Amino acid sequence: MILIEKLIKESKSKGEKLFAWLIDPDKLSEELLVSQLEIAKQNCPDLIFLGGSLMIENQIDRFIEIIKQHLTIPVILFPGSTNQVNDHADGILFLSLISGRNADYLIGRHVEVAYMLKQSQLQVLPTGYIIVDSGVPTTASYISNTFPLPYNKPDIAVSTALAGELLGLRFIFLDGGSGALKPVSAEMIQAVSKHVELPVIVGGGIRKSDDMKKAFLAGADVVVVGNCIENNPELLKDFYLTAKSFDTKQS
Repeated sequence: MILIEKLIKESKSKGEKLFAWLIDPDKLSEELLVSQLEIAKQNCPDLIFLGGSLMIENQIDRFIEIIKQHLTIPVILFPGSTNQVNDHADGILFLSLISGRNADYLIGRHVEVAYMLKQSQLQVLPTGYIIVDSGVPTTASYISNTFPLPYNKPDIAVSTALAGELLGLRFIFLDGGSGALKPVSAEMIQAVSKHVELPVIVGGGIRKSDDMKKAFLAGADVVVVGNCIENNPELLKDFYLTAKSFDTKQS
């Protein structure tokens, strides 16, 4: 079994970078998922994030089964609600929405599933989730009834991330959200990664390999890509090669 937290933290300590592929079951049929996983076999990401803000059809269990038939990398739940918790995954991002002021998403929903998670085999990854303004309202902001952090205020992001670190969270996730018009700025990523010792995950608005490269160079330890792969799975190769070539430069 791969210990996910150890993998991410050891990669960070070595200066290596990780590519996470976000799969939203609401946006893919089983047939499309299988075809994309066949491409991923040759251009394998380091991690799979699985989940979505709505999950109109709860296909989490079936999607985990299909993914594990094709790939051996960790499958990590990226839950938009408590009904997306599934013990067949390898881990779960236990997200505390520290950029907002909605108590339900800071601690309330966590209380509802805490006992279930304690009894499960899931590797729980306590994560400070920071939604960043990306130019358009996102589903995550709407569902959580919170405002994103201003795009051009890295100082607020730093203070928010530091608060999460001091509270004992073990990862920071800067997210522009699904369908973001632009990625989280390099300035914000650099500021946060400079001031916190935790691994920094960045997602939202990553549409091409150059976006990934800029995020890595700014200090991201994990870059999450989702929407553009749904539309063009051949991009898996570009993101895979970008992440691996970056590692080579660090070695």
